[in-house]
Amino acid sequence: MDKRKFAFDKKNYQLLLIGVVIIIVGFLLMTGPGSTETHFEPDIFSFRRIKLAPAVCFIGFVWIIYAIMYKPKGKDLDEKNK
Repeated sequence: MDKRKFAFDKKNYQLLLIGVVIIIVGFLLMTGPGSTETHFEPDIFSFRRIKLAPAVCFIGFVWIIYAIMYKPKGKDLDEKNK
């Protein structure tokens, strides 16, 4: 198969994988014990679950957008030589 027919390069896939890992870490930071009908858990309003985890997820989504938009420097030269 011709390598020029793929939309993404190997570097794009590596950056996408990093972004997915960052998002998974953000969702893991959101986990914890929940409140029940008989017991209120004040940890649901902790800094980690309310501020840090959504910020980490947001950074992961921004990273994925960057990974999709990333274009290797050598790719421009290949397209001009066609």
